[in-house]
Amino acid sequence: MKLRKLGSRGPEISALGYGAMSFANFYGEATEAGSHAILNMARDLGVTHIDTSNVYGMGQSEDFIGSYLAANSGARDEFHIATKAAITRDADGNRRFDNSAAHFEAELDKSLKRMGVDHVDLFYCHRRQADIPIEEVTGTLDALRQKGKIKAIGFSEIAPSSLRRAAAVAHVDAVQSEYSLQTRAPELGLVQTCAELGTALVAFSPVGRGLLTDTPRTLEQVADMPFLKGNPRFQPPNLEANLNILKGFRALASDMGEPTAALSIAWLLAQGEHIIPIPGTRHTAFFRDLVRGCELILSPQDLARIDAVLPVGWCHGDRYSAEQWNGPERYS
Repeated sequence: MKLRKLGSRGPEISALGYGAMSFANFYGEATEAGSHAILNMARDLGVTHIDTSNVYGMGQSEDFIGSYLAANSGARDEFHIATKAAITRDADGNRRFDNSAAHFEAELDKSLKRMGVDHVDLFYCHRRQADIPIEEVTGTLDALRQKGKIKAIGFSEIAPSSLRRAAAVAHVDAVQSEYSLQTRAPELGLVQTCAELGTALVAFSPVGRGLLTDTPRTLEQVADMPFLKGNPRFQPPNLEANLNILKGFRALASDMGEPTAALSIAWLLAQGEHIIPIPGTRHTAFFRDLVRGCELILSPQDLARIDAVLPVGWCHGDRYSAEQWNGPERYS
């Protein structure tokens, strides 16, 4: 497995991480045994970076990681673990964001207990609270770093301008953002700003929530997944249009003798040495396809062929619905 640094000051971790939202029931039912099988394969294949959150399955993802670590002596030392906090609910059950120091530390302590560890290697502000300046939030995260409860700090779904403001207070080790062949918005400044400031860009949904694979989800499958059912890219007529365009990409991958998911990962890794994709899956066979992407070296000609079949802006539909856009920062 190739290694990449977590930002200019961080440790070396696997060039491909694992997104443990798949240990919750987000894209289908997850089991403890199945999640443990993925972690076993991660160790076998050299995937060291595991990314989770306190809200993935309302603690289920962290619980599964914790039970695995408890059952496998020495596994904790092999993994670089990231988690997040800030998404919560008010008394009426409405989703809101809390960036207070009290919330971060209390939720972090719960995460540490669920996973049975005394620190995490990376801790993110999952979503910005609009009325608390990012400079203050950065200071809060840095204080947790100084306490030793976390080793590095990050933000999820922030704009390049917000990253610059945060970096003026303390070094930001990572920014997490959706980035893939179908979501190119980070190229409007985030990719460049992360590189300039020595911040890793941790790319979630690098295979487009399954679209950039050999087995993209059908409309019938999407109907059983609440998040995708409400996502513009997976609604008709957008889904049909996207699936039709992607036939050319799958044909290109087949012509190159590679899984489509592997080609998707290889393309993303080629966009910068500071980029670390974190795909998720509940299936070990598909996990192997994802790891295969780290083994591919794409030539300029390969990249040109990919751009020819999937030019910037090809994807039909916004990446989030109006409701789903509550939290992520837009920028241009």
